[in-house]
Amino acid sequence: METTSVALHSLNPHISCYICKGYLIDATAITECLHTFCKSCIVKRLEFEDVNTCPKCDCLIHRSNPLLGIKADRTLQDIVYKLVPDLQCREVLREKIFCEMKDIPYPKHHDIVIKNKQLQVVDSAPQRVVDAVTDDRVCIQLETKTSELQQLPRKYICCSSFTTIAHVKKLIAKKLFCDLEKYYTVDILCNDEVLGKDHTLKFIYVTRWRSKEPPLMLYYQPRMNLMSLNVTQQLNTEL
Repeated sequence: METTSVALHSLNPHISCYICKGYLIDATAITECLHTFCKSCIVKRLEFEDVNTCPKCDCLIHRSNPLLGIKADRTLQDIVYKLVPDLQCREVLREKIFCEMKDIPYPKHHDIVIKNKQLQVVDSAPQRVVDAVTDDRVCIQLETKTSELQQLPRKYICCSSFTTIAHVKKLIAKKLFCDLEKYYTVDILCNDEVLGKDHTLKFIYVTRWRSKEPPLMLYYQPRMNLMSLNVTQQLNTEL
């Protein structure tokens, strides 16, 4: 298998911000056209310059609230950090120095350590301490509500904040019954309340779990009307 070397400067147009011309930091993409910029650059343009179009192609981002039309691009940011040596370390140092100068707490759990004679950024947060909800993800814990259904082998899941209860039900149906079509036989509950299939995880977290510790606890059980039907059939059999 042949290895091809590529000069970093040839990749610069693909990993640089169109606004500031520097390497992408906190890469953020416009969902309409998928052009990507530094988060601070695009947010500053949308909020303070009162512009709701893409700086690169003039595509309309959002009519009323442009900030709803942008989304973090973690994959591209990881690529940038891997391609540009020490970029992440330098950025973390700048952020920490800025926070110290402004006397504000550093919001991230990043430490700089030496590994293999190189500076590397590591996550210093405890394994269990994770933000339960961000702009694009929610951490949930799935538990069975009854002995009629088995416990999932992996009950801790981190997924998109736009994931709906219907998606969660299909996941349970796939894992327990090996049949996606049986998702309708399962109810999902939060705080003993049966959740609608179209509710997103972010909506549920904000409306039903905001004041509680993460992760978001969801329980599953056989659908209520099916349970009642089984009880009725059992009574009729006994009579």
